Amino acid sequence: MADINNLVEELSKLTVLEAAELVKALETKWGVTAAAPVAVAAAPAAGGAAAPAEAAKDTFDVILASVPADKKIGVIKAVREVKAGLGLAEAKALVEGAPKPVLEGAPKAEAEAAKKKLEEAGGKVELK
Repeated sequence: MADINNLVEELSKLTVLEAAELVKALETKWGVTAAAPVAVAAAPAAGGAAAPAEAAKDTFDVILASVPADKKIGVIKAVREVKAGLGLAEAKALVEGAPKPVLEGAPKAEAEAAKKKLEEAGGKVELK
């Protein structure tokens, strides 16, 4: 058990770039691949490695950028469908306060479905 604690201490001293190199070396040695969420969580702290992490990004924020006045009612209804449990007053405030996030940290499929629904209702939507 003391060896494991020593190993944990040594690994804690690694920089993010060194940890990423360690992961690659272990993947090669053992013939496995690390789970994507681990790579996404570790990469943004590396500064220069942030761009590759975005390429592998699997969660998105759905941002309602703008809503034309004539489409506001339809977009309010779409927001209530996309964001479960949102009341009419909250949905109206969200739409009128655009640009605002509708969903945060949503899986890619859910984010794209929400974007499609909101755009069909007449809103302009961004995925970040």
